Amino acid sequence: MLFVLLAVLFSLVVSAAVVLYVAYPHRGEQVPGVPWLGDAMARAAGAAPVIDDEERDLLRMQ
Repeated sequence: MLFVLLAVLFSLVVSAAVVLYVAYPHRGEQVPGVPWLGDAMARAAGAAPVIDDEERDLLRMQ
């Protein structure tokens, strides 16, 4: 029972973080009340690897 409760809480925290990111930092706005969280999310998104258009086309050809 404890495992299920922890899994549900973890799921809610992750989904809240995604919604918060899409609502504010992804659009270039500050998160109201906790600007440090928006800055951390923006840094994490900037550090994530991105596939360029040329790389995507090469992957499709294979």
